[in-house]
Amino acid sequence: MTPPERMRALLAQPGLVLMPAIWDGLSARLAAEAGFPTAFLSGSCVAGSRLGGPDLDLISFGEMFDSFTMARRAAPQTLLLADGDHGYGNAMNVQRTVAAYGLAGAAAILIEDKITPRALTAAGKPCLPREEARMKIRAAVQAAKESGILILARTDCRPTLGIDEAEARIRIFAEEGADILFLDSPADEAEIHRAVAAAAGKPSFAVLSPGGARATPDQVKAAALGFKIATFPTAMLSPAIGGMMAGLAAMRGGASAAESALPEAQFRETLGYAAYDRQAASFIPKS
Repeated sequence: MTPPERMRALLAQPGLVLMPAIWDGLSARLAAEAGFPTAFLSGSCVAGSRLGGPDLDLISFGEMFDSFTMARRAAPQTLLLADGDHGYGNAMNVQRTVAAYGLAGAAAILIEDKITPRALTAAGKPCLPREEARMKIRAAVQAAKESGILILARTDCRPTLGIDEAEARIRIFAEEGADILFLDSPADEAEIHRAVAAAAGKPSFAVLSPGGARATPDQVKAAALGFKIATFPTAMLSPAIGGMMAGLAAMRGGASAAESALPEAQFRETLGYAAYDRQAASFIPKS
């Protein structure tokens, strides 16, 4: 089965599909070894790790695609949902983005309706007019036919245009053939119910990391509300940042390592030194 076929089969099973948000080879492999069959290559995580900065449309297609390649090589069996952001331009750019990720082995890709480049502020996400947004999703669905990659259509218009417009867009994106629907920043459970209903039986996606002006149910509640697939953008990256800060503070304080640091044996095992030696043994010349 192809990655998109495997993703469809996973979404057809009972229960909420949980996706760690990853950004490179190490985070992808750790998620796979923890037992997660799928992961979200998050634009916010990639921006944080590669740029050392916020997710404000500064990361490029090339940087995201390079991060995807690292993740796929490190965890080849993981079903990866790629963050295609706004598609990096107009509908034709969207088609190029979707086709590239599909041919590279992504199981699904997220495409959203916000305007790029965004206004010079970190506040708010102005969105495309409804019909232009529809055309972007139409372009994505057409481009997906070659590889079968699933299209996750996201609307960011709730904070700026209201829930009525957001609900209408979810319904339109579902009609255009999007496979998974995503209302960003629902205000409460009532808005979640409206978005799930507008998806007309197709899977609904949720962000379950706390933070931001949005309703954030726990896993049990998310499933009860009708969500089928969910990610946690800060669940790995935030502790990783905290761990690096702890290591730096320990060095400044005269210690060799933070108290939270892995023991040396576990550190080397996690990075695969022993596995490398086992694989390399058959290639060592016999004396």
